[in-house]
Amino acid sequence: MRVLVVEDEHKIAAFVKRGLEENTYAVDVAYDGEDGYEWAHNFPYDFIILDVMLPKLDGIALCQRLRAAGNQAHILMLTAKDDVEDRVAGLDAGADDYLVKPFAFRELLARLRALARRGSEQRTTQLTVGDLTLDLVAHTAQRQNLSIDLTAKEYALLEMLMRHPNQILSRTVIAEHVWDYDFYSQSNIVDVYVRYLRKKIDEPFDEKLIQTVRGMGYRLAEAKRG
Repeated sequence: MRVLVVEDEHKIAAFVKRGLEENTYAVDVAYDGEDGYEWAHNFPYDFIILDVMLPKLDGIALCQRLRAAGNQAHILMLTAKDDVEDRVAGLDAGADDYLVKPFAFRELLARLRALARRGSEQRTTQLTVGDLTLDLVAHTAQRQNLSIDLTAKEYALLEMLMRHPNQILSRTVIAEHVWDYDFYSQSNIVDVYVRYLRKKIDEPFDEKLIQTVRGMGYRLAEAKRG
């Protein structure tokens, strides 16, 4: 799942980003409210973690603007104040939940899982391509009822491929989503991780799902029959 973190304290933003990526989330970071709005307006996110006290545009105003624009991402507000008025203001602005600083990271993860379950009627919580399934809440993968152990980056790569079945994804597009923007320009990291993924989800099985499209990129698709 993809997360936008809007937090002006760089240490906190880096801490949250690192922790989420270690738990298979794909994460972007904005450091002020205006940038946060641009990111959220131009890219689809499952979750937005939004600090209340932000430069240029505060978190309450940003949340209101996003909801007015029709943004349906789950919004989790971060606040240093535990006053009822602050919590009410955030929820009235359209936030789904709030978390008071300082917080335990495992509580943040639990809040995100709870939000994902809460919206399960409207949102997809499981992806399926052929006999391969990905549980977006539990962060687990199975093929032919066999559990597949994935690293955080392998999971993020597989999720992206499964969200776009039968669609060719370029190496640049994959790298922008799964890795930091300064990462993809210098290495063959996408090819390396596709090889890692193939060993786990393709090699043990007869049907191969990951396809290489020469000169274009990769796609995940069932083999055509008949």
